[in-house]
Amino acid sequence: MTAQLPAAELDRRYSEENAPPSTWTQVTATLDAAEVFWLSTVRVDGRPHVTPLIAVRVDDRMHFCTGPDEQKARNLAGTDACVLTTGSNVLGSGLDVVIEGRAVRISDPESLTGIADAYRAKYGSDWSFDVTDGQFVNTAGGPATVFRVEPSTVFAFAKGVYAQTRWRF
Repeated sequence: MTAQLPAAELDRRYSEENAPPSTWTQVTATLDAAEVFWLSTVRVDGRPHVTPLIAVRVDDRMHFCTGPDEQKARNLAGTDACVLTTGSNVLGSGLDVVIEGRAVRISDPESLTGIADAYRAKYGSDWSFDVTDGQFVNTAGGPATVFRVEPSTVFAFAKGVYAQTRWRF
């Protein structure tokens, strides 16, 4: 998720013989096409929390938003560690993507406007946000805090011809 990607590392322990590593183009296509993602965060007491949400890729980084009082926002206020996943629920085909990293709050109006445009382009007018006071505002859902996922590791799990590919950042 940067201009200078590390080389893809194929893990032969979890890959079929002669399986090629997934390409970064395959990963980004999967992220761009996915409608639903799963965000994993850590509660203050250490218990995991997982929730479905929508997300967009802008400037080769994944972005999501949440109400400031939602559990995931409270978790991220305590620790910014997170995992964002998406993929196919079919066993024999598709690509599953796991992004491990940290959530960074975005509040500058220029970035928020670009992210709001990406939500509208991907999800339609139901996900139309105004930018006010460093956050999204939606008349139907109220304010939303916006986060960017800064990756430390990205995994791609290819199915059909099984292959596990990793990128470290």
